[in-house]
Amino acid sequence: MEITGIITAIIIGIAIGALGRLVIPGRQHLPIWLTIVIGIAAALIGTAIASALGVADTRGIDWIELGIQIALAALGVSLAEGIYGKRKS
Repeated sequence: MEITGIITAIIIGIAIGALGRLVIPGRQHLPIWLTIVIGIAAALIGTAIASALGVADTRGIDWIELGIQIALAALGVSLAEGIYGKRKS
């Protein structure tokens, strides 16, 4: 992977992770680095799922792929909050 691909993955991870946190109600006590990691993983897995479903490459904005990625990020943030919140208290 080239450096531009890594930078792009980090930027998309930040955006997807932030959107995933916004979907979950209440305040999350996760560090920003964990949100970014969850966002990057959700973006990669969401793209793979969208490709498997045949909806990854559409004309214009890939709304279905974006929805899958945000749903996965919300699930990841929710799971991490459950694990991280219990460990922290």
